[in-house]
Amino acid sequence: MPAERALPVESADAGNPSDTTRPVAPPPVASATTDPADGVNDGVPDLIPAPLTPEAERTETGARNVLLAFARAIELREWDQAWTMMSEADRQHWDKAEFAALFADLHDITVAVPTGTMEGAAGSSFYTAPVTITGADPDGRPIAYTGEIVLRRVNDIDGASPEQLHWHFESTTLDWTH
Repeated sequence: MPAERALPVESADAGNPSDTTRPVAPPPVASATTDPADGVNDGVPDLIPAPLTPEAERTETGARNVLLAFARAIELREWDQAWTMMSEADRQHWDKAEFAALFADLHDITVAVPTGTMEGAAGSSFYTAPVTITGADPDGRPIAYTGEIVLRRVNDIDGASPEQLHWHFESTTLDWTH
């Protein structure tokens, strides 16, 4: 039976309501730090989502633009860039080193972000998409992280900041299986 760990924990464990500890990723086999000379996590290429027209930014195209940039950052082993794209709450669950450690020892990383659903609510639009990150551990065993990513964009309302008018991460959940 595969081991499973939920990341991040948003509520107490159902089996023990007093347990509010956060499960952790599998321990990395090697250090999550990298040598910039190997091209891992060196900031190249810059994976900031490409600018879109205001019309495209308002739609699913804008949301997918952000998701695909995140997926590409993980596949290219640009952990810091992927981490920076996540919400402040997500970054509090995983600091940069913890986030990098989730994937650093994986080989052949693939990230799938199939089409999601878009909803509007009280001045904001939300886009929720499933995510599956797969790879192999150093022993060749398959690893998968599955969950969902929720993006948010404030609709065109007076007083909205430029950042709010672009799609950005609202939350990320990942479950680990070995």
